[in-house]
Amino acid sequence: MSATTTLPAGATRTAATAAAPVRSRKATIGLRTLTIALALFMGVGSGLPKLFAASAAVEGFDKIGFGDWYMYFVGGLEVAGAIALLIPILSGVSAMAFVGLMVGATITTITAMGGEFWYSPVILIIPFVVIARAQRHQTVRLVKLLRQVRRQV
Repeated sequence: MSATTTLPAGATRTAATAAAPVRSRKATIGLRTLTIALALFMGVGSGLPKLFAASAAVEGFDKIGFGDWYMYFVGGLEVAGAIALLIPILSGVSAMAFVGLMVGATITTITAMGGEFWYSPVILIIPFVVIARAQRHQTVRLVKLLRQVRRQV
């Protein structure tokens, strides 16, 4: 996913593209496919059922003991994160946030839900780390943009 290629002979990088890696077409398509698949999974498959209070989601959060507000909160985070995954400048930050969410889900699954299927969020950490690493130039770009905005205020 993070395979890079060198620039063709005679080509130069501008200041705007200096930090961005040059990926092969296959690597770019693979990264985008992975990102879209995870965004669909987290947004539609995981977040929306929580926001619509699907019975399985309600049952799971009742076991945790935090109540419905926490289910809606987590569902909102998942949908917002899924949308952010699809926005290039936010994708790296979103992937890092999902890593944190999956660590929390793993801990919760082990401690509050008896440990059944604890490995599911652990498995999801791997593609989120791949996306975060591949999109690190976008994260740097976002930080620079936010610093510029902060200076202007």
